[in-house]
Amino acid sequence: MVVISKPQEDKSQEFSQKTKSSGKWWAILGISIGVFIFALDVYIINLALPIMVESLHTSFATIQWVVLSYLLAIAIFVLSAAKLGDMWSKKQLYIMGLIVFTVSSLLCGLAPNVGFLIAFRALQGLGAAFISGLGTAMIVEIFPPEERGLGLGIRAGVFGLGIMLGPTVGGLLISWGDWPLIFLINVPIGIIACLIVAYLVPPSAVSGTKQKFDVIGTLILTLTLTCFTLGITFLQSEGFGSHIALKLLVLSAISLGCFLVVEARLSEPMLELSIFQSLDFSLGLVLRFFGNFVMAGVILILPFFLKLVKQYPTEQAGLLLAVPPIIIVLTAPIAGILSDRYGSRIISLIGLVLMALGCLVVSTFNTELTLSNYIIGIIPYGLGVGMFQSPNNSAIMGAAPQDRLGIASGLLSLSRILGQTAGVPLVGAVFSFFTINSTNLQPTMDVTNAPVEALVLGIQITFRVVAALLLLSTIFASGVWWLEKKNFIFSYPNPQKSP
Repeated sequence: MVVISKPQEDKSQEFSQKTKSSGKWWAILGISIGVFIFALDVYIINLALPIMVESLHTSFATIQWVVLSYLLAIAIFVLSAAKLGDMWSKKQLYIMGLIVFTVSSLLCGLAPNVGFLIAFRALQGLGAAFISGLGTAMIVEIFPPEERGLGLGIRAGVFGLGIMLGPTVGGLLISWGDWPLIFLINVPIGIIACLIVAYLVPPSAVSGTKQKFDVIGTLILTLTLTCFTLGITFLQSEGFGSHIALKLLVLSAISLGCFLVVEARLSEPMLELSIFQSLDFSLGLVLRFFGNFVMAGVILILPFFLKLVKQYPTEQAGLLLAVPPIIIVLTAPIAGILSDRYGSRIISLIGLVLMALGCLVVSTFNTELTLSNYIIGIIPYGLGVGMFQSPNNSAIMGAAPQDRLGIASGLLSLSRILGQTAGVPLVGAVFSFFTINSTNLQPTMDVTNAPVEALVLGIQITFRVVAALLLLSTIFASGVWWLEKKNFIFSYPNPQKSP
């Protein structure tokens, strides 16, 4: 194990005083800017991929790794970044992540070929892992418990805005210039975020004791997450019959078992398993996984309806895709305030129900749908996402011990990433299956060549399946909380009092 000393410069008294000042609003601004650009870059290059294939003289199979290398790097490094945040200054590590992200964005824009671009995107993912893994923990540290939901609500709204606006912003930037612009736009924004966090955000609360960094556990977890992410990727590209996908997923399960055994035996593990004894923490992560599973599927399928069924121009389709994130960014802070007042559980459950209702409404969309009916129909889904995210985040972070906020924030990010990683191929497989099987054409036919009637049916059934998954998640969570209330399930009390 590697021994890391915590710096002595951050004094807890100074931290406490500054926390109570207006510095928390500068903190939310600086953190939100970082969160926005990292979230934006998840899907911002989607519309640019065909152009990049031609410009970089490569294949579509190769160019996909520009997306995958970014997501894979975040998944691999986010827990390590979070653990370091519990051992060292979260603020300094967050700034480091912003610097790495900004510099690698510049390198991506200047990449001479696809190989360099993939490598620089992986480096960008490393920076994003620190931004994603530490931002939530910093907000929880800086905001008092009675305002935690508000702070996390703003962060959740900004993140949702970045994720959903990615394709829209990417399309606009491509129409104004060449593909490097979608990376170079991050440079001035990243510099501004660095300056705000460095000079205006209160210092992180750290102590002067020494802790050991769990190198063995980190390596095993890296193997686990790499195999899982690659396995899901091959599952998406080669189908459910892929032997390499099956082998990778089995290896991932085996290495996960080894990781749990190793962590249980270490005195200072990377991930203390006792953190999962809190029901709000564990169940919150499960619900977050399924929530992001659904959101990734919606982002994947909805453009097919707008482009292939309604045949809207790219600019118009991009603007229509921006409707849910606008609703999310307006709803999430309100949901955070409500969770501070009425409790995280009930508000997050209302969010899940609204998401399910929204998906059921979308499942009625057809070729006759008007623009006004689209906007009205998509509102419940946007409201649901906004109502679910920030209370769910607040419940998870409120259940984490104060000295493990970093690793809790990392697990929060990891559950989102894994949900997105699994949601795209699995929801996509459901969509492809019902679309292709509703025609008399070959099973190997691509869905983009399917008749409009088949696309409509595939989209409708897919959204009904997704709605059913959300309803089952709601029923499951309600049942578990009821069993806890009746003392059939024992949960350790939350170390932080969460409303």
